Amino acid sequence: MLTSIIQFTLRNKLIVALLILALIGWGTYSLFKLPIDAVPDITNNQVQIITTAPSQSALDIERQVTFVVEQTMATVPGIIEIRSFSRFGLSVVTVVFSDDTDVYWARQQVSERLSIASKQIPAEIGTPELAPVTTGLGEIYQYIVKTKPGYEHRYSLMELRTIQDWIVRRQLLGTKGIADVSSFGGLLKQYELAINPEKLNSMGITLQDLFHALEQNNENT
Repeated sequence: MLTSIIQFTLRNKLIVALLILALIGWGTYSLFKLPIDAVPDITNNQVQIITTAPSQSALDIERQVTFVVEQTMATVPGIIEIRSFSRFGLSVVTVVFSDDTDVYWARQQVSERLSIASKQIPAEIGTPELAPVTTGLGEIYQYIVKTKPGYEHRYSLMELRTIQDWIVRRQLLGTKGIADVSSFGGLLKQYELAINPEKLNSMGITLQDLFHALEQNNENT
């Protein structure tokens, strides 16, 4: 067998040389097209569910949000495991699927059950949402917005959260490669109405009319 190969090579030197050159060229082309990463992504398919619940303790988040989402997702087919963590004002549930599961099919299944979980979570606490399509290596950085030493009393927790949501977060979302920025902590700015029942009654306005007007105004905004 080896003798036949050697004899064929000697008789067809040009053909063998061309084949070798073709292999070298194909190998060089593949080398430059080969994706190389210092930290290769070997994570499995996963879908993250994020719920922001301002001013809620980690224990309340675990009981009223994380537990409900985990129980609802337990019936999704193809799940390998469900991971979660609850912090002050934040719940993150990660549903891990097998490698042969299509990620968009998995997101559809999770989204369908997410609507069921949302009905079991009080509206004033928060609404669970699907995170963008990323891998397990997608979360790359965590930061804290705080004042410099000596200026601690210049900004309140509410003002710091407003800076994060309306300035820092918007700037980061405009950066190429960033899919989402999740904010938690601090205090959300709220507007409270002091209702005078007598004046409402004199003008023929009910509480339901007032609530409806506020909802319409928020939708327009």
